[in-house]
Amino acid sequence: MSINLTKGQKIDLSKGKPNLSKLMVGLGWDPVQKKAGLLGSLFGGGGANIDCDASAILLDKSGKMKGKSNLIYYGNLKNDNRSVVHQGDNLTGDGDGDDEQILLDLANVPTEIDKIVFVVNIYDCATRKQDFGMIQNAFIRIVDMNNSNEMCKYRLSEDYAGKTSLVVGEIYRDAADWKFGAIGQGTNHNSLSELIKQYT
Repeated sequence: MSINLTKGQKIDLSKGKPNLSKLMVGLGWDPVQKKAGLLGSLFGGGGANIDCDASAILLDKSGKMKGKSNLIYYGNLKNDNRSVVHQGDNLTGDGDGDDEQILLDLANVPTEIDKIVFVVNIYDCATRKQDFGMIQNAFIRIVDMNNSNEMCKYRLSEDYAGKTSLVVGEIYRDAADWKFGAIGQGTNHNSLSELIKQYT
């Protein structure tokens, strides 16, 4: 049975699953519905689609990202040994379920990697004047790929108006176990390159 998490909550993914390895991290969001009516139809319904991008940042024990290969996003879909693989970009957020998925093979994550941080940013947000106040129903969920069961889900329920990036959650080592922490922190970074500076 899936566990619904709240901000700041942590769970042990390995508990009762000593051989846990293959996970799917699903991230999803919905664009706020554009206003209907005369003005909406005259002016294209409110502008460009909101293109959210999910990424995984692989950190060592010092909390640093060493090398570009440890940033997994639409421009670099996998790390060197394919233990972290991004399934590709979704340009609109339309549709039900996960908008982007990242596959993990925990047994093969390099030993120097201590933590995997999952972030979402809005592509070209400054030019398009978009922020996470225009997004609703954002979530992250963890699925055990051995049985396709959802292990946990964290719905980001805060008001993120004015925020242009989200640090959603993290999977990290704790001795021989793997744990997940629900973060849900909004930031004002205008791009992924700005966001990762805090980790380099």
